[in-house]
Amino acid sequence: MELKYLVESNKYKNINEILSLEFKISARLKNKLIKKGMIFLNDTVVDTRSNVKIGDKLIVNLNYNEDNSNIVPKEMALDIIYEDEWLLVINKPPGVAIHPSILHFDNSLSNGVRFYFDKIGLNKKIRPINRLDKDTSGLVIFAKCEYIQESLSLQMKEKNFEKEYLCLCSGSFDKKSGIINLPIARKKGSIIERCIDENGKEAITHYEILKEFSDYSLVLCKLETGRTHQIRLHMASVGHPLLGDTLYGKTSKLISRQALHSYKTTFIHPVTKKVLELSADLPEDIKNILNNI
Repeated sequence: MELKYLVESNKYKNINEILSLEFKISARLKNKLIKKGMIFLNDTVVDTRSNVKIGDKLIVNLNYNEDNSNIVPKEMALDIIYEDEWLLVINKPPGVAIHPSILHFDNSLSNGVRFYFDKIGLNKKIRPINRLDKDTSGLVIFAKCEYIQESLSLQMKEKNFEKEYLCLCSGSFDKKSGIINLPIARKKGSIIERCIDENGKEAITHYEILKEFSDYSLVLCKLETGRTHQIRLHMASVGHPLLGDTLYGKTSKLISRQALHSYKTTFIHPVTKKVLELSADLPEDIKNILNNI
């Protein structure tokens, strides 16, 4: 796991400029790399103050071990959609939490990823880039090092990271496509529930009706922001809660959870700079609803 840069012009005068402007590495990570002696200029360990000249070869070695003992390894079947040296992308089934907790100490997706990292000899912290509710299925991205986590988090902040969801909503929409722009805040007195609040954080959801049935609609949602429960709350706020969403709607005979699936994600690979467009098939419970109509 190495970042490599060949100095071919006078664009940058020192290593700090290359790391900050070319790779967009944070000051915190730069300091960590310096302390660990992981920055090399022409095979010599250097710090970021060193000047560079045309023909110099810079290598940032990210292969150092990290303590991941806070996550208990647990073998589980992982539906791996994509993997390379830098990233692991998994299609998470419904009913599985991403992070360990008191209730999910050793059966979260992170426990399974820790077991997998041990299996392939990767001694790194477990870093999920995006988060899904326990009962929401679909794509979850894990960074295999801190640099990837920083890079993808920056893409999200700059809105260069696209997330698309498929959901089944109650009823028929008057407008077959549109934008829901309603701010979201934590509901007073609740740890979990959110609410629409003019003083909340900006939340924007683009939606398109893909297919309509007698009592519900298949909807594609694209997130411009990524607030907790954003799609669930936005759909409920316009009168079309997700099927099975007991927090913002009601129970359903068709499905035992909210009918929400993280379907597609598109971003720029931080190292190869190629656009990655990844998608995950619908889970069986949502497929069954659509197939039995």
